[in-house]
Amino acid sequence: MTRGETLGTGHAGQPGRLSAATTDIEGVRVVALSGEIDHTTGDTLRQALAVPDTPGPRVVADMREVTFMDSSGINVLITAHHALTEADGWLRLSGTTDPVLRTIGLVGLDTVIGCHETLAQALGA
Repeated sequence: MTRGETLGTGHAGQPGRLSAATTDIEGVRVVALSGEIDHTTGDTLRQALAVPDTPGPRVVADMREVTFMDSSGINVLITAHHALTEADGWLRLSGTTDPVLRTIGLVGLDTVIGCHETLAQALGA
């Protein structure tokens, strides 16, 4: 994905669907996610979190507007984390809402992937 590119599930504007918009902040790909992450939207998340073609790729998933995430999202996050780590980069999450943070915490993903309250904290960590 290039700077400013937006991905969607083909149902843009429909409640619950996932959209992803990317920007670059000081060499870090920031993926702003909005909607629900489940088995029907997992491909959108997977594409948005694909390893950038840069050395030491760094990605922050801004999850302030994610209203729901099930185990499909957990699996995509784990896969993205491993792929970015193997490429000498990292994945961080920012602004996770309480329902999403609860899901992440239940499986212990918050001990593997850095979860930050704000985008600024995730970028500066």
